[in-house]
Amino acid sequence: MHGYRVVAVSDRTADGVRKTMKSPGYGHPAHTETATGYGPCRQCLRTFAIGIDRRILFTYDAFYGKEDLPLPGPVFIHEESCERYAEGDGFPADLLAHRLTLNAYGRGRQLVASRYVSDGLVEAEVERLLADANVDYIHVRDTVAGCYDFCIERTGRNENFSEISQANGGNSHE
Repeated sequence: MHGYRVVAVSDRTADGVRKTMKSPGYGHPAHTETATGYGPCRQCLRTFAIGIDRRILFTYDAFYGKEDLPLPGPVFIHEESCERYAEGDGFPADLLAHRLTLNAYGRGRQLVASRYVSDGLVEAEVERLLADANVDYIHVRDTVAGCYDFCIERTGRNENFSEISQANGGNSHE
């Protein structure tokens, strides 16, 4: 059992993007293509088969529902429906081989710490970051591309974050 949960893009958000081909909350057009990179899919957190899998690119605000200030960016999901990564399954195995950035945030989108992991030894680093009482959640990003992959939250603390993560992934103020 892990002291944290992995929060992927919600089924509601992914299904909405697939149905409307628009970014949630922003209305920007989504784009479909054959995978040219490994991803991952932000819903199932599996890497894409380059040149084979079809994926949808859309704008997503990873801070939506957690913080007042938005920080939208590009993310991918499979074009066809996939099963959302189970929150209690620990760190996604498909991503252990990739260079990752762990950005630990406190309330107010305050960056508390940032760690780079390239040796697959992510679990210990996640536990170290979550041991800091000032850390509320961690955003996992691809170090090479810089893109947001998913969020890590403590279990038993800030339980409402998980419900919020089921929301639409962004509000447009445009």
